[in-house]
Amino acid sequence: MVRHSDNASELWKNLPWKKFRRDLFRLQKRVWKAVNVGDKRKAKYLQKLILKSKAARFLAIRQVTQLNAGKKTAGVDGKASLTFEERFTLSQNLRENVNTWKHNKLHEIPIPKKDGTMRMLKVPTVYSYCTSIQ
Repeated sequence: MVRHSDNASELWKNLPWKKFRRDLFRLQKRVWKAVNVGDKRKAKYLQKLILKSKAARFLAIRQVTQLNAGKKTAGVDGKASLTFEERFTLSQNLRENVNTWKHNKLHEIPIPKKDGTMRMLKVPTVYSYCTSIQ
């Protein structure tokens, strides 16, 4: 996939989102059927296939960076949103590190409640998904 700064936004917008949703749903349906039949081995294999799936990867990135209600809320790393180039970079890094990736711990912020108790707000970071994005 070509990642030039002048047309990265067009590349991102022109990805086959409908096909990605259809492909991911088909895989999820196969996992559901395997679990219902009791074939755990096949279900586990299909789950790994979903993790490596291009459709699942792009849809997850789109959900977090564009569609999610908290998309403009900055995480602990101060990163509020990603550019189109950074989204492609994130996809590439997730693809390369699918077997070795581990998330960073959530940052816990204590928030006082009216009754005097504290509630812990756990904030994830976009940075934890891709260490090359700064």
